[in-house]
Amino acid sequence: MNAIQILGLTKEYSGRRVVDRLELSIPEGELFALLGVNGAGKSTTIRMLSCLTIPTGGDAELMGHSVRTASHQAKEILAVSPQETAVAPGLTAAENLELMAGIYQRPKGRADEVMAQLGLGQWARARAKTLSGGWQRRLSIAMALVSQPEVLFLDEPTLGLDVLARRELWEVIRGLKGHTTIILTTHYLEEAEALADRIGIMNMGRLRAVGTAAELKALAGCGTFEDAFVALAREGAAS
Repeated sequence: MNAIQILGLTKEYSGRRVVDRLELSIPEGELFALLGVNGAGKSTTIRMLSCLTIPTGGDAELMGHSVRTASHQAKEILAVSPQETAVAPGLTAAENLELMAGIYQRPKGRADEVMAQLGLGQWARARAKTLSGGWQRRLSIAMALVSQPEVLFLDEPTLGLDVLARRELWEVIRGLKGHTTIILTTHYLEEAEALADRIGIMNMGRLRAVGTAAELKALAGCGTFEDAFVALAREGAAS
């Protein structure tokens, strides 16, 4: 079954089309990376899929729920871990998770489960503002997972982290694969290549290519994924 079905999704601002008739299917449990240069349309696409922006045309379904006509139901099964680390700095790690459990009417034990899942137990009583950037990002993702989402949007999850913290967070994300459908946006091409089951490359509001990293390299006739991305992200590339 497809967790996400995108059907001609379109968005216009002041007569300018920023997402142009997007068509895409994402199976349950897949980690799909959506890549593109600034202005490619990926952020607008994510905003429509997460019910933050109403499409101008077309539709998308999350586990069968339309983002246009059943956005309330769609919101109940999705979560977003934003680019900006979303934690309450004055609360402890445990209190942050317990707060989210309360908001989503989950039992207090759910906070403990997520804390264990993401290895946060050692920092349970530490105030979020005292944690390193890597641990704050991990806590931010944990807060998105408290509601037990079926679809998770990860927006630049390792932005600004050092190499070690980034690799540690990769292992966390790998542990979610197969259990939660994940849409990842990142400017780190090696991150997409390392983590994603499939990758979509956008430019000028259109999806130019979709496939595994190996398939995209073959499609572009390039030996590295970085070169393949540059070739496929160019305006006029084959869709």
